[in-house]
Amino acid sequence: MNGPVVVGVDGSPSGLAAVESAAREAERRGVGLELAHALAWSSGPVPPGVAPWDPDGAGQRSRVNEALTDAEWRARKVAPELVITREVLVGEAASVLASEARAASLAVVGTRRVRGLRRLPHASVAGHLGAHGSCPVLVVRGRQNRTGPVVLVDGSAAASEAAEFAFAEAAERGVDLVVLRHHDRGPDAGSLAGLRARYPDVTVRSRPVRRRRRALAEAGAGAQLVVVGVRRRNATTAVLSARDGRAVLRHAHCSVALVPSGRA
Repeated sequence: MNGPVVVGVDGSPSGLAAVESAAREAERRGVGLELAHALAWSSGPVPPGVAPWDPDGAGQRSRVNEALTDAEWRARKVAPELVITREVLVGEAASVLASEARAASLAVVGTRRVRGLRRLPHASVAGHLGAHGSCPVLVVRGRQNRTGPVVLVDGSAAASEAAEFAFAEAAERGVDLVVLRHHDRGPDAGSLAGLRARYPDVTVRSRPVRRRRRALAEAGAGAQLVVVGVRRRNATTAVLSARDGRAVLRHAHCSVALVPSGRA
């Protein structure tokens, strides 16, 4: 997909880190960057004639413009020639970002949680995007390691979309791919043979997992990216294909990519 990279802008430190990562990803993919800021409807009464999404009037607009200007400044420090657009979206952050990301090649978010999404992975915007979006979601967290490998969680059983994304990322970044698999499953060579042939320059290392929960929680140690498949069961539910995949999203030491498969 040649759509833009969409990143949520909320003015928080994690949000600004996400903007910088999104700018790098957009430059690497040769696409534009969209800075998306969500304006929620006011939960309380507002004076007559005042828009419910703008109860503070000029004060609200000033804060939004400041957040977007700061985000664009951060993005241009990373990629000065990048084509950047701004969007101010009215509605709950997770929902409007999911809608905006339908035409994107990648959605990028920080680790700031959003209430009211308890049934989704990590109760986060990322979980909602995984359930409703149609593109991979990059959750920016931890230190940005530019030399470590890409890690594919549960590669022998992961959806083909997640495995292909992991191979492509490893090839583009020029690093190894580490595949974590159940210790009680057979070798993953068969399921990944086609991808190995398509990406001959990627060195693949398979690592069996015995103490599963601990291994998954530490999956990102020394890595620059962990890739996890998200299996969408229907329009409102998404689950991580790895049995303990939530531990990866919650405790990984590096950024995590959620790659969807199934019906949106």
